Amino acid sequence: MNTHFFNKRFAHLLGFAGLIPLVTLTLACWLVHPDWLGDFIKGQLAYGIIILSFLGGMHWGATMLSNRLSNEQTRRALSWSIVPPLLAWFSTMVGGFGFAVLMGGFIAAYQVDKRLFAWYGMPEWLIVLRFRLTCVVVPALALTVMAVNVRG
Repeated sequence: MNTHFFNKRFAHLLGFAGLIPLVTLTLACWLVHPDWLGDFIKGQLAYGIIILSFLGGMHWGATMLSNRLSNEQTRRALSWSIVPPLLAWFSTMVGGFGFAVLMGGFIAAYQVDKRLFAWYGMPEWLIVLRFRLTCVVVPALALTVMAVNVRG
């Protein structure tokens, strides 16, 4: 069995499956009775916080497992690894701007991933997957904000 092919396929499957709650919550914000809107918005914010924090954790793990990083690269990668969770936490403290913080965090995480994934020696397909997932996450969060403003 080609484990690289399996890992690629399984990572894609799990990555896109992870979009299901996000997309479902976005659709729900447009379709549910307005009385329930607040609950779905909280759910969407919570899920975004979890996923953005996960993206930081990926760097922590990759840095710990990599034996090819210089001391400076290790310092930078570990320092970055705590930024997404801090942004995610901060999104809970800025009221109506929480979704904007999350969207900015997802975009920033992708931009940093483009550089750091190469440091770790991760395969090129992984950054392509990250790009595709980010291209769904950010618009889904934006559509949730639009639903709040149109329906709320």
